[in-house]
Amino acid sequence: MKVVFLQDVPNVAHAGEIKEIADGYGRNYLIPRKLAVLADKAANKVLEKQQKINAIINAEQSEVARQLEGKEIVLKAQVGAQEKLYGSITHADIAEEIQNTTGITIDKRKIELDEPIRQLGSHEVTIKLARDIAARITVTVTATEDATETVTVTETKAKTKAKTEDATEDATEDVTETEEEKGQGEQ
Repeated sequence: MKVVFLQDVPNVAHAGEIKEIADGYGRNYLIPRKLAVLADKAANKVLEKQQKINAIINAEQSEVARQLEGKEIVLKAQVGAQEKLYGSITHADIAEEIQNTTGITIDKRKIELDEPIRQLGSHEVTIKLARDIAARITVTVTATEDATETVTVTETKAKTKAKTEDATEDATEDVTETEEEKGQGEQ
């Protein structure tokens, strides 16, 4: 069976290709899911229409890639010891920040990260908008101001606790000395 692919099918064909495939695969999978149509005169019209739509989409994606290329996105996160984040920066966080700073909506699945970002610093991230269209941005992760306040509060609590322990020890020594003085005075 000869079909015209309307959409990309991984490891089979790209949109717009005409291929010979197994009858059952075409009849039971590709055609019902509108991934392909039988190759005939009507299919040629559908193919031309699909190619026009793809050209428009590629032009739009190219414009978005041009706007994003080289941009720097700054994200703030709480930091623990050794500049490690308490959580991590994920695809969704990056997509949300792109939306907030540039106004461009990016699907989080188009952002390529091997694993979530867990360290402070600058990280190169690729956004794959289409098969041949990608943009590289820099994601800079900085510590939130709350993180420094948390350290300051923790240090203050530690100092207060140390002072309280010292005061308790001094008071205990005074009480012990007073009891010893009373015991010696009674004898």
